[in-house]
Amino acid sequence: MSHHAKDLLALAKAVIDTEIAALAALPSRLDNEFLNACEAILVCKGRVIVTGMGKSGHIGNKIAATLASTGTPAFFLHPGEASHGDLGMIVNGDVIIALSNSGTSSEILAILPVIRRLDVRVIAMTGDPHSPMAEAADFHINIGVDKEACPLGLAPTSSTTATLVMGDALAVALLEARGFTAEDFARSHPGGRLGKRLLVHVHDIMHTGADIPQVNPDAPLQQAILEMTRKKLGMTAITDTNGKLQGIFTDGDLRRSFDKGQDLHTQPISALMTTQFRNIDANSLAVEALNLMQEYAITVLPVVQDGSVIGIIHMHDLLRAGIA
Repeated sequence: MSHHAKDLLALAKAVIDTEIAALAALPSRLDNEFLNACEAILVCKGRVIVTGMGKSGHIGNKIAATLASTGTPAFFLHPGEASHGDLGMIVNGDVIIALSNSGTSSEILAILPVIRRLDVRVIAMTGDPHSPMAEAADFHINIGVDKEACPLGLAPTSSTTATLVMGDALAVALLEARGFTAEDFARSHPGGRLGKRLLVHVHDIMHTGADIPQVNPDAPLQQAILEMTRKKLGMTAITDTNGKLQGIFTDGDLRRSFDKGQDLHTQPISALMTTQFRNIDANSLAVEALNLMQEYAITVLPVVQDGSVIGIIHMHDLLRAGIA
């Protein structure tokens, strides 16, 4: 390794160590101001509006997104655009979170007097409890750092990381206080993998009606195979005249029947079917069907209600739905 490469690695390590040290100091900053800020957001009848300039603005965008996805309606407002009409987005009952490491952001200080005419609460997150922004706010959360990780001490590095982490602390504290659940998170992320796994139920993706392969117990094997071929699910249900499920017959059962040397020409399907099988309820989560299939190494489940088969769910259905 070249001397230059060693220098780069040493510098990178120093940056990480500096930022870790900055984060290690944050817990001691959590005080009544943090609690009061949480309470203000919890009782807020409007939205949380996060604002910040430059790098703080990028962090603010992320904080707003995290709040919104964890049960606190929020959006980001650029302070420079606010004075050109976007202040109309702020209404009585909102809460403002203003970000600035120095606490002297001129763009934010310029709009604070206008915001103050509304019935809103202002939470400042700055690195200086005595800064103009901290003094003008209802609540101040201290995100100060001893030094930036930038060797010049100029580029926002440790300070933006500290702001981001404090924003996460705020969002998660609010999440817990609201009793926000995994299901609530899924409803905020219906297109994501977690959303699908927690929102999609068996009845949403199962095959129903004429798509259910089924024959009566007296049907010959040939009829069962034809039904399996037509419906393309690798199995058929065996149901009596009252529609009650008596058993199932799968591709695997067909192979096992050959292995056992059974007389496949004369015996009815009732003699070949499986009567001990796994099934699932239509209101179960689709991920529960996946867990059953994986646990018992099967690819298809009958969906049963009051002893009758009302649907069939196949591993392919779970794959198409993004569950598997």
